[in-house]
Amino acid sequence: MLNDELIEDNTLPSDFTALRYLREKRGLTGTKEGCASGDCGACTLLVGALEDGELTYSTLNSCITPMQSLTGKHVVSVEYLSKTGELHPAQQAMVESHGSQCGFCTPGFVLSLAGLYENKQSSEQPIDRAAVCDAISGNLCRCTGYRPIIDAGLSMVKEPMVEGSNETPYVELMSKNASIKTQLESLQTEPHDSSNYLQPTDLDQLAHALKSNPEAVLIAGGTDLMLENTQRYRDFDTLIDVSRVAELKHLHIGETSLTIGASVTYSELEDFSKTLYPHINALLSRIASRQIRNRGTIGGNVANASPIADLPPLLLAFDADIQLLKNDGSTRVVNIADFYQGYKQTQLAKDEMIASFDVSLDKLAQFHRFYKVSKRMEDDISSVMLAVRFEVDNGTLTDVRLAFGGMAATPIRGLKAETVLTGKVINDEQALNQAIEALRSELTPLSDMRASAKYRLDMACNLIRKAWLELNGTNVVTFSGHAVTDSILSTGSEASTHA
Repeated sequence: MLNDELIEDNTLPSDFTALRYLREKRGLTGTKEGCASGDCGACTLLVGALEDGELTYSTLNSCITPMQSLTGKHVVSVEYLSKTGELHPAQQAMVESHGSQCGFCTPGFVLSLAGLYENKQSSEQPIDRAAVCDAISGNLCRCTGYRPIIDAGLSMVKEPMVEGSNETPYVELMSKNASIKTQLESLQTEPHDSSNYLQPTDLDQLAHALKSNPEAVLIAGGTDLMLENTQRYRDFDTLIDVSRVAELKHLHIGETSLTIGASVTYSELEDFSKTLYPHINALLSRIASRQIRNRGTIGGNVANASPIADLPPLLLAFDADIQLLKNDGSTRVVNIADFYQGYKQTQLAKDEMIASFDVSLDKLAQFHRFYKVSKRMEDDISSVMLAVRFEVDNGTLTDVRLAFGGMAATPIRGLKAETVLTGKVINDEQALNQAIEALRSELTPLSDMRASAKYRLDMACNLIRKAWLELNGTNVVTFSGHAVTDSILSTGSEASTHA
């Protein structure tokens, strides 16, 4: 369903993006192409989906989203917001706050703010600055005019709308629109597959799709895979979309472990961990942007085997097990420590995929911290990523995990430093200093456009000191994503004021 029109189109290539569809097939040119890689947000769309009978909306980057992946959903472009002739609150607020500068990125900002309006009004929650900044975290303004855009987001709704009141809302909420919901419900009974884009909903359908299309490429969120199409001009013949396979969407706490399905998105895990695992939630909020987190999956982040991926160090810190699923339905379990074989190389066989991750509840209950250092708070790649877990028994460190991203060709652990700390009392600063020296001897980071080798090494050492300080009860003050303490962190180094 595109805006207010039901559309059936069986002519599209499997990798034909939603951005191209809107602009080339429908003439909806309000949606812009800026980067074609999911970084700038000019192509943002608002997409509604039925979940447990409720209609919810989220944003995504249309430049890297196959149009066929949106089958059965409500796709909202910027043109739809003022269909009644009146501006949507997000649009009106942008006008009143002078939030549009050159105007190229404005449609993306408007749809991100409209999504925020939709979600907050539906749940009767106030819109604060943090919510606005999160909503537009994946929208870049090259005119550097964020202040009036934030003002616009804050002024969209003066007072929360109360159900049953006599007040007239600015616009009818899409999530409460019975007509949209009814039409989407009717689409759920329709098959989602085309000849070149398959969307199985359970493992049996997935097995059949794989058997019938042995050369097909698997896609989940596609936030990395689709760059092959938009940046390297690779054409995909047949795609098998695993994002709707129910068994790969499990996210639950069992008797001994937390199971995370491979097709669980960052946003889903972020919402799940908000109160249960706040440190995991804090890391997830630093990964990519809201649009990417709404599409990108946990399994994709790990299977992609990028050395700067943020979740593999976390899983290394928790000694997570990975369940691999073969095309014939059989499974095997591999520990995350054994999964990576080299740069962009894993234990995944050609006929395998990641099904889920199992994380011990006992390890989740132990002290853990995750530190991501990057040039921007959101929508940026780590210069250094550290995941830490300390197991403490009667004041003694009985198990230590120091896992790094961005330091080598694969995610790695500081094994020598771990050994030095294991068996020491938690406040043994001499052991900490010895561990840091051990780390300096075993890490050989590279220099690139994001950071020098020296910066990375100094940062890694200071982050371990930060974790040790927090373990011992020191409140390390954080500013803009970087933490500093007075006279505690090492001085005279390139990274001393940024750990």
